[in-house]
Amino acid sequence: VQHFDIPIDDLDRAQKFYNDVFGWDMKKVSNPVNPQVELWMCETEDLNGNKGITGGLMKRKSLPTVTNYIAVLSIDECVSKIEQSGGKVTVPRTEIPNIGFFAMFQDSENNLFGLFEAKR
Repeated sequence: VQHFDIPIDDLDRAQKFYNDVFGWDMKKVSNPVNPQVELWMCETEDLNGNKGITGGLMKRKSLPTVTNYIAVLSIDECVSKIEQSGGKVTVPRTEIPNIGFFAMFQDSENNLFGLFEAKR
């Protein structure tokens, strides 16, 4: 995945959620596609601190969303942050034999995401 767009209902709540859980800092940018729609962007890092994909927050226009999986060092630690920040775990940490683990959660805006933890 190179980029993601996350539909939101409440900008402040969403910014706080993603900063608290993943450390993402959102910055307002001009929207090249539709200048009337506010767009907030962030850059992510992989587990080694290398530049990752970019993502954006914008007001929700429709219900369907794409599920993106976010790599984390520890699903258990991330789940704790998710729940403390207003998210909800929908599928608990589940083993993928010989590969690692996954879990699913809803963020503060009810978007569905997955977490992935590689087997060590």
